[in-house]
Amino acid sequence: MTTATQASNAPSRTLPNRPDMVSVGTMVWLTSELMFFAGLFAMFFTLRSTQPEMWAEYSAGLDVALATLITVILVSSSFTAQFGVFAAERHQPRRTGGLWNVKHWGMVEWYILSFLLGSIFVAGQTFEFAELVSHGTTIQANSFGSAFYITTGFHGIHVILGLFAFLFVVARAYYSVKFTSKEAHAAVVISYYWHFVDVVWIALFAIVYLLPIFA
Repeated sequence: MTTATQASNAPSRTLPNRPDMVSVGTMVWLTSELMFFAGLFAMFFTLRSTQPEMWAEYSAGLDVALATLITVILVSSSFTAQFGVFAAERHQPRRTGGLWNVKHWGMVEWYILSFLLGSIFVAGQTFEFAELVSHGTTIQANSFGSAFYITTGFHGIHVILGLFAFLFVVARAYYSVKFTSKEAHAAVVISYYWHFVDVVWIALFAIVYLLPIFA
């Protein structure tokens, strides 16, 4: 058998399917953020267990109805963001039909809607902070105020960063000559972060608002 024949019969070698480094880096970073919030949760539970009477008193002053409303809004934004991901994956940056024809929306429209829903969440949280401060519950008032504002405040900062990320992806889609896989991948990576923010808030909502009611 000739060398050429041996070469043709040899099994073909394919390059390994390496994971995208941006996605891997994002996942690693989100894991570190999860550990950060886990520390905040541990602080919250520790302070609550050492001062249960004060915790019950100040927890009763929280606006559970408002918190429930903005929670539903934030969770809804996770669904709209995912619809934006689906549009990005099929390389559809903008709508192909009328504004009210959501079936033909592109990534831009879905991400703008996600931005608006996230902004409403931040506005609702800011309103609650102002109400609590007006009733004397400040960050320096007691351990409840410190734990509450630190945990929810840091989460709010993460939401605001996610809103800026939405604007970045939308602007990139507008100013790109052609919507390529790079733009689509940027939209997908941002969705990872936004879903993480939503999941963390669900845990916060359950611990801060619901646990005092059912515990």
